[in-house]
Amino acid sequence: MIGLPLRSEPRSVAGGRSRRSPAGAALLSIGRDSKGGAAMEFAFAIPILLTMVIGAAQLGIMSFANAGLKNAVGEGARYATTFPQPTNAQIIDRIRTRRWGLDPAYTTDPTVVACISNGRPCLDIEMSYSAPFDFIFVKTPRVTFVERRRVFPER
Repeated sequence: MIGLPLRSEPRSVAGGRSRRSPAGAALLSIGRDSKGGAAMEFAFAIPILLTMVIGAAQLGIMSFANAGLKNAVGEGARYATTFPQPTNAQIIDRIRTRRWGLDPAYTTDPTVVACISNGRPCLDIEMSYSAPFDFIFVKTPRVTFVERRRVFPER
């Protein structure tokens, strides 16, 4: 340990000048300067944070739309079991009036199909919602929700 310098300093050459070039000295002074460090950290962090906030908002919008789709088809299924039995057009109209949180441009028309299951008459009710995630600069594939209900109306 004897004879070792405590910190590494450039060795002097004749005349008291260091071996560093002026460009190297400027780079070292920039590296030691801590002014603006927080701004640089913020510049690196903000795109990630912004993406997370927009993604969370889009997931909330899609969850809201899924709940609206389930509500509309469920309301149509409840209406289909009432007496006297409504027509398919009345059931479809009820579904259209009860949907909320759905952009009509992304919904398909509800379908009501008569069927027989285990020897009993039934109705299959179906509706879908297909919308893209809406990120600012990124085009994403569509996300599709499909809701189906089978009801057994009383005769």
